[in-house]
Amino acid sequence: MTQPLGRACSGLAPTTRTTLRPVPDEAAMTDVWRLVAAAQDGDVAAFGELYDRYVDVVYRYVLFRLGDRALAEDVTSETFLRALRRIGSVSYQGRDVGAWFITIARNLVLDHVKSSRYRFEVPTAELGETREEHAGPEQSVVRDATNAEVLRCVDKLNTDQRECIVLRFLHGLSVAETAEAMGRNEGAVKALQHRAVRKLAELLPRSLR
Repeated sequence: MTQPLGRACSGLAPTTRTTLRPVPDEAAMTDVWRLVAAAQDGDVAAFGELYDRYVDVVYRYVLFRLGDRALAEDVTSETFLRALRRIGSVSYQGRDVGAWFITIARNLVLDHVKSSRYRFEVPTAELGETREEHAGPEQSVVRDATNAEVLRCVDKLNTDQRECIVLRFLHGLSVAETAEAMGRNEGAVKALQHRAVRKLAELLPRSLR
């Protein structure tokens, strides 16, 4: 049942992953955690480098959840303010520190949703900005229409399933990082992902399966 999701997202997930969050290699991971350690020792410039590395992925995650540029900017700023205050609490666990930033952002988004009953929205135009520069107009139209349909189906999933799909397939987090962001164990995330994929496969139009 995973084939429909893979085919439908073939034009969406890779571009989003490349633009938002390149998968860190071992050297890059080591470099990032050196910055974390320096920031924990009071090096403001090191935290500034962390900000530069992760502000885009945090902003786009928040924007995807809230659908409002100004609000996403505010929440992103608050995310890094909280991260700066709490930098001493994070420790290396073999994962990218980006998952920690996403966890903080997710909690802020949830707080906002609870306080304002803000409806989850999918700003498809924002995702369109990540498309490859060399794509022709015909390909862009087809891909954007496909993306919009997939995202409409994602919007019909329940809250947990939707969150899992967004983190795993649209923002490229690993199972471990998704588990950390959602406050669940890896087994629970795998089961949730399986159910989400099955449900999404049922919702997708036959032409996209």
